[in-house]
Amino acid sequence: MRIVKDAPFADDLGPAKIVQVYEPALGLEAVLVVDNVACGPSIGGLRMAPDVSTEECVRLARAMTLKNAAAGLPHGGGKSVLRGDPRMAAEGKERLIRAFAHALRHEDDYIFGPDMGTDETCMAWVKDEIGRAVGLPPALGGIPLDEIGATGWGIRHAAEVAASHCGLGLRGARVAIQGFGAVGKHTARFLAECGAVLVAASDSGGAIHDAAGIDVARLIALKDGGAPVGDYDDGHRLDRDAILDVDCDIWIPAARPDVVREDNVDRLKARLVLQGANIPFTAGAEQTLHERGVLVIPDFIANAGGVICAAMEYRGATQAAAGDHSHTDTGFDANLILVDDDGAILIDDNGNVLLGD
Repeated sequence: MRIVKDAPFADDLGPAKIVQVYEPALGLEAVLVVDNVACGPSIGGLRMAPDVSTEECVRLARAMTLKNAAAGLPHGGGKSVLRGDPRMAAEGKERLIRAFAHALRHEDDYIFGPDMGTDETCMAWVKDEIGRAVGLPPALGGIPLDEIGATGWGIRHAAEVAASHCGLGLRGARVAIQGFGAVGKHTARFLAECGAVLVAASDSGGAIHDAAGIDVARLIALKDGGAPVGDYDDGHRLDRDAILDVDCDIWIPAARPDVVREDNVDRLKARLVLQGANIPFTAGAEQTLHERGVLVIPDFIANAGGVICAAMEYRGATQAAAGDHSHTDTGFDANLILVDDDGAILIDDNGNVLLGD
């Protein structure tokens, strides 16, 4: 285990600590970034993928710092990444995750949570190993974040607030979702309940588009059965990246980092973007959309529902209480980032957000 000091990406906020864990005999290669603990011990997910990097982990940890602070949680921001195929045999995956957790057993300023490539079973392994994790199975006192769609629930409420600020109503709004996994499918479900129309969805194998609307319940059942979105039997099949070109009102990235960059941002046709994934856009892409007048609700606001529920689970809250808190916080925080042209948040004496002309 190696602790990195004087990292090239450090600024006044952090990172406070970068820990690299390497155990060749186990095939273990992983990184922990504790970005900032000013608000309390850091909380953030464990991401598992073959191509994770220290730089990605640093950026994800900063997103968690901002997310936890914006939600008013008593936690700082942290993140961990583990290099490997998350679809490997369960025995090998458990061995790697337990070894990583054990290596971090004295890092009390970081609390593990689930993320891309990990789930509540993985968190149970971590809890058993070091006694410090959230996103646990219900049998261990956890709130089933993926099952209830905690992140998607927060995105839905951020959408309700943001839509009115760009001349949209959710009823009839055309939605495209990149990444129809745990976050994407629940987001589609919650937005459909508000009257929005899913016109396109993608996964790692391709995309489906139907301007008349996709049957969300049917698509979710298809995915839950292990099939790709391309097996949906209505609409038009597209290449995975063609989701960028779909004419829609709301575009929601719910997949990997940096899917929208300076070289492809001009393909987006939406009026509102809700970042369901963490760090899905480069800074340059976000600036381009801002200059075009496209409203982008960033990851640390839009997808905070999951970590709000996880933080409440850590303190023994019920599933119902966590859901109510997620609704209130994400809606309120979405209002706070709707700023005037000079970038100033305007709030009157009664605490109401005032929008510039």
